[in-house]
Amino acid sequence: MERTTVAIVGAGPTGLLLAGDLARAGVDVTVLERRDTESNLTRAFGVHARTLEHLDARGLADDLVAGGAPVERLRLFDHLRINLSSLPTRFPYLLITPQYNVESALAERATAAGARVVRGARVTALRQDADGVELTVGGAPMRADYVVGADGVHSAVRDALGLPFPGKSVLKSIMLADVRLAHPPEDVLAVNAVGDAFAFVAPFGDGWHRVFAWDRRAQQPDTEPVTLEEIREVMRRALGTDFGLREARWMSRFHSDERQVPRYRVGRVFLAGDAAHVHSPAGGQGMNTGLQDAANLGWKLAATVRGWAPDGLLDTYESERHPVGRLVLRSSGAIIRMAMIRSRAGRLARDVIGGTALRLPPVARKVAGTVSGIGIDYPHAPRAHDVPLRDSRRLYEVLRDGKYVLLAPEAARSAIDGRQDRVVLASPVDTTMPWTLVRPDAHIAWRGEPAALRAALQAAGCADRPAERRVSDAIH
Repeated sequence: MERTTVAIVGAGPTGLLLAGDLARAGVDVTVLERRDTESNLTRAFGVHARTLEHLDARGLADDLVAGGAPVERLRLFDHLRINLSSLPTRFPYLLITPQYNVESALAERATAAGARVVRGARVTALRQDADGVELTVGGAPMRADYVVGADGVHSAVRDALGLPFPGKSVLKSIMLADVRLAHPPEDVLAVNAVGDAFAFVAPFGDGWHRVFAWDRRAQQPDTEPVTLEEIREVMRRALGTDFGLREARWMSRFHSDERQVPRYRVGRVFLAGDAAHVHSPAGGQGMNTGLQDAANLGWKLAATVRGWAPDGLLDTYESERHPVGRLVLRSSGAIIRMAMIRSRAGRLARDVIGGTALRLPPVARKVAGTVSGIGIDYPHAPRAHDVPLRDSRRLYEVLRDGKYVLLAPEAARSAIDGRQDRVVLASPVDTTMPWTLVRPDAHIAWRGEPAALRAALQAAGCADRPAERRVSDAIH
């Protein structure tokens, strides 16, 4: 029987980020992907600021930014805009880049770190006991200590667990097309909704554009072929022009659901990404939420496998990420429902009320923070800002080692002696900054006075008995 420490089912962005994190931490990890080859389908085009921060903490963000197009103001419909330019981050924008660019960077990182990616590996059954999980992969057994289902909306792992996926279909007959345009939009994105139709146009960066189009008047099953004339007609109604649409290399239909599984963990099995939650396409949240799931889970699994995780650490994956998934369902659902308002009077009221609200600074900050992910914190673990350090680096550069980071003066070094495999010291430029312990996922575990550091390190699993004595000596 083949064995692995962690089996990840699904080689999309969520599974690949998780695999890279585990492999970098020295964990034996195998990714099982049912597809034999890469899919040409990419539905995600936007990488939000908080996701870019997570990619920055893995050394991947700068190359993606160099090849993408930043959008500082999101147009929802008509005259409503969300201003991202004032977000407190290195990345105050939405980066437009196709999902396959993100997948490629994550796949290269994961395999370079030692993760095995097995394609054509279909999981058909799963059984777990107190010591591990047995998978049936293409008819053959595989044994793992832990399994993560990152295998999408039709998750075989979720089905094998017998978990429900409650929710409903929000939009049917969304048309997708990869097209060439004679006169591409002047802005990076073209998007608008007029009640009976909406259209979204984004660049691949190679002369092709992806179009999402929906027509309330012509609801067809997913199996019905799409025609160029359908795409043109919707674009003209929603955007006022079809931008000289002249050819398509691929067209299809899909429907959009809003669903969330009630549990993200069942014993030794976890769900992440679309296997755990799916949203409407509004706001571009799907891939981003999945990547943030993986960033939360990876270091917790690694700490558990390596034997130093504090009690209950794995349980915090569900308690922290499930509420975020629920929030994203609500926010993306609200956007799509506002876009689908049919009456002219209703759309006018939406624009007037929404536009007035977004001119209020507290409301504007809240909306931008929610959409970008920058404003989403966990209970007792707020997002860590990317502070400059005295050695000319930034906090998120230090986080690339996948460890806790203690932001404190150099005098605190003796407090972590012997635990550099779990926590590293970094001294901030701001000497007035309170001592801060930052988790590997760039959330704050503790902030306070030096006398409380020993308890904070213990709670994080970063101190054992000898280390406790060294911390005590350093403080007193």
